[in-house]
Amino acid sequence: MKKLWLIFAQTTTIGLAAWFLVSVLKPDILSRPSPSPAVVTVPGNAAAQASAPAFLSYSGAVKRAMPAVVNIYTAKEIKAQRPPIFNDPVFRRFFGDRFGEEPSQKASSLGSGVIVSASGYIVTNNHVVESADEIEVALADGRTADAKIIGTDPETDLAVIQIQLDKLPVIAFGDAEKAQIGDVVLAIGNPFGVGQTVTMGIVSALGRSELGINTFENFIQTDAAINPGNSGGALIDTNGGLLGINSAIYSKSGGSLGIGFAIPAATVRQVMEAIIKDGSVTRGWLGVEVQDITPELAASFKLKDVHGALIAGVVRGGPADRAGVKPGDVLLALGGKEITNSSAMLNQIASIKPGEDVEIHIFRRGQEATLQAKMGKRPKLNNR
Repeated sequence: MKKLWLIFAQTTTIGLAAWFLVSVLKPDILSRPSPSPAVVTVPGNAAAQASAPAFLSYSGAVKRAMPAVVNIYTAKEIKAQRPPIFNDPVFRRFFGDRFGEEPSQKASSLGSGVIVSASGYIVTNNHVVESADEIEVALADGRTADAKIIGTDPETDLAVIQIQLDKLPVIAFGDAEKAQIGDVVLAIGNPFGVGQTVTMGIVSALGRSELGINTFENFIQTDAAINPGNSGGALIDTNGGLLGINSAIYSKSGGSLGIGFAIPAATVRQVMEAIIKDGSVTRGWLGVEVQDITPELAASFKLKDVHGALIAGVVRGGPADRAGVKPGDVLLALGGKEITNSSAMLNQIASIKPGEDVEIHIFRRGQEATLQAKMGKRPKLNNR
């Protein structure tokens, strides 16, 4: 037993001595090698994407649309009112006409417009250019030119003017019918005359009507900031396509409160093409005065649904009068299309060409009836 213990003690002593010598003379032998770090090679573009924060930009849409949006400056002469005494016969007897004609001054205003043709046609709002004696257009590239009015349509508040310049940028029309509430939109114009400006928002409502702004209303509502000077400018989608012409804002102070209204591109194109071709817009006319059906009226007329338009008046000798329509009738459908309210009825009548035969479906004294009418031509209104 003692012999085994002696062998163990000697072996341990020799092992410790060997470990001591190695640790002193060759310490690197005992050190455990650390694993080499893994090297991952990242291509240059991928490395930039990994290090740069992700962001969303609409600069591409703006670059496509902004060159076609112009600033419009107008001026018109306004005669100042002389004191009434200057026109008094006794005064003129003693002083004659030495005071001359009534003094005049020029009033200027500003707005925006959109180039829609390489021929120099520009769409803007009628209220931007109406009664203007002088119209000057300033392009985004710094060029300026005098413009002439080709035609106006006060009932949609649209106008077409023309400039004579070459190499004009032209905006592309977007599809406003595919626009949905929540879509991102951009408004481009010249607010307060500070220069071309872009604001962003979303489509907050579609088909806005009965606002008392225009005769024919079907507005795109947006919360993109629109201010005085933006009128006639472009409302575009994120691809740079024209969705509408900015026309009005809801405001008590004159500044933007986040509710703006744009005329849809489909209406803009229709009016623009008619003005360029004929100088004006021709619309159908039925010769009726209408009002909306309320739940109370629907109950009193014993209508199944609250829809249609109540005929409040009929123009004597007009298309509706000749067809047998009478005050108190409820217009349910026109040309096979259901009438939802008076605004929809007005737009539908206007879309029918004068001279066309149209079927009128009415509700009278508890019974439905169908009449035939020949559409007339809507009388022109004087510019506001």
